[in-house]
Amino acid sequence: MMERRGFAKPVKEGEEYDVTIEAIASKGDGIAKVKGFVIFVPGTKQGDKVKIKIDRVMRNFAIASVVQ
Repeated sequence: MMERRGFAKPVKEGEEYDVTIEAIASKGDGIAKVKGFVIFVPGTKQGDKVKIKIDRVMRNFAIASVVQ
């Protein structure tokens, strides 16, 4: 599936995923990936296993919050 500006993203706003935080971004947010797509998760640390909800999907990344 194609969108106007590129490939369809593997996540959508409102969806929930179980992820492991793989790294920490320069501003301190946790970084997880779903099907290779980068998701920033504030308030987490590397190694955390959390359930997240996608809050916003951008062109090259998404922002999510911890559900539990």
